[in-house]
Amino acid sequence: MLKSLSLLLILATPVAAQHDHAFMHGGASEPSTVLTEPGQGAFAALSEVLAVLETDPATDWSRVDLDGLRAHLGDMNLLATRATVRTERLPDGLRAIASGDAETARALGRMVPAHAGQLAMDDRWTAQGEATADGAVLTVKSDSPATVARIHGLGFYGLMASQDHHREHHLAIAKGGSPHGH
Repeated sequence: MLKSLSLLLILATPVAAQHDHAFMHGGASEPSTVLTEPGQGAFAALSEVLAVLETDPATDWSRVDLDGLRAHLGDMNLLATRATVRTERLPDGLRAIASGDAETARALGRMVPAHAGQLAMDDRWTAQGEATADGAVLTVKSDSPATVARIHGLGFYGLMASQDHHREHHLAIAKGGSPHGH
């Protein structure tokens, strides 16, 4: 039985590969009629926000700032891809020292303190972020051993991605609001 299943999988693989190959080269395969990916993450976010703005009759187009949203998405990209982070595990949390080239340092200086404010809204921990000359420092602490384990597990990038506010935040920026409420 196992040999038969293995043989079937081996024989079926080239057929599936040929089907995909035929589609890629204009063959008779049935393509999807709706594309779902605009091609790049920041562009996808801009496209998604624009679709929401276009369907909302209350959109005040005189305040819309898609360039501001694009700049913020660029900061997010720099933080995620170019920052160098040194994490110090503390008995009650962690301190993350994030740095990078001049452009990345500026992005970190804008994002980390603002996101620390968002993190501080969670009563499980305290959070503080500060800009430095070459980036930013994020410190998150708790009195609960279980929460400290969570903080350690999340690390810098997990903490920066947590507190699922990003979509709402991006829409607010696009509508002309301040990136972090100030």
